[in-house]
Amino acid sequence: MKYFVIVNPVSGRGLGEKSIPHIESFLKEHNLDFTLTRTERTWHAADLAEAAAKNGYDVVVCASGDGTANEAINGIMRAKNAGYNGAAFSTLSIGTGNDFASGVGIPTNLRDGLLALLENKRRVIDLGFVKGGDYPGGRYFGNGIGVGFDAAVGNESDKVRWTRGLLAYLIGAIKTVFLYYNPPKVEITLDDETILRRTLMISVMNGRRMGGGFQMAPHSQPDDGLFDLCIAETASKGRILLMIPRFISGTQASLPEVQMKRAKKVSIQSLDLTFPAHADGELICLDGKALTLEILPSALEIVCA
Repeated sequence: MKYFVIVNPVSGRGLGEKSIPHIESFLKEHNLDFTLTRTERTWHAADLAEAAAKNGYDVVVCASGDGTANEAINGIMRAKNAGYNGAAFSTLSIGTGNDFASGVGIPTNLRDGLLALLENKRRVIDLGFVKGGDYPGGRYFGNGIGVGFDAAVGNESDKVRWTRGLLAYLIGAIKTVFLYYNPPKVEITLDDETILRRTLMISVMNGRRMGGGFQMAPHSQPDDGLFDLCIAETASKGRILLMIPRFISGTQASLPEVQMKRAKKVSIQSLDLTFPAHADGELICLDGKALTLEILPSALEIVCA
């Protein structure tokens, strides 16, 4: 077995670089055949993962957060579309949220993630594919798409440099409550159902959580061939603040502003204003008007716990 390890040195506020000696020591101690490379630029992880898959590596491992893992998934899928189907994927969680790992059963701490590589337990999961915004040709995602408030929160939490994880996203959420623009009126098409609504937030999930602990789709399964959606209507600033704890606990389905849905295909079209959106925490647009999403069943093999 050959492992290609991609490390984002700035993930987790610099934890990526600090983790490299431990990763190398563990892999050498257990006689794993590996190559370790640092990312140097945006989308470098995608290029590295694609080349690794094409060069016969058995497992591509991302030591990073969700954004770099998303890039690597896109690289593996580019190789797969070119006929190279051999590479599985895993992560070593050293990022801010680590939501993808949490949703698919990969350990969310470094030590257990390394042990999972030794155990080599495999699972096949679905992926999502989104078109629109800055990616008219499409982008793959493993965890979820956030439209509106959720994307704005991610943008604000990135500015919080002194902490990471759920606390950073909570700070971003509170800031966004007081900064967020007028939410747009949107037309959401879910397979054969259409919803017209002025929405605060739309989360289209393959995983379960976003922001390191917001349980957007607590019952989602990443291998059932369906997206799980959380659609929240606009609300007052005070009401939004009261709703936040319900999203952390995963009990928002009982709120009158929230609808939980499931679908294989989703389209989101703004009827007036633009919206921000992210894929696995990475911005795909700041001023979007339309997105189309499709679930891809059994698209990626992973190494999990």
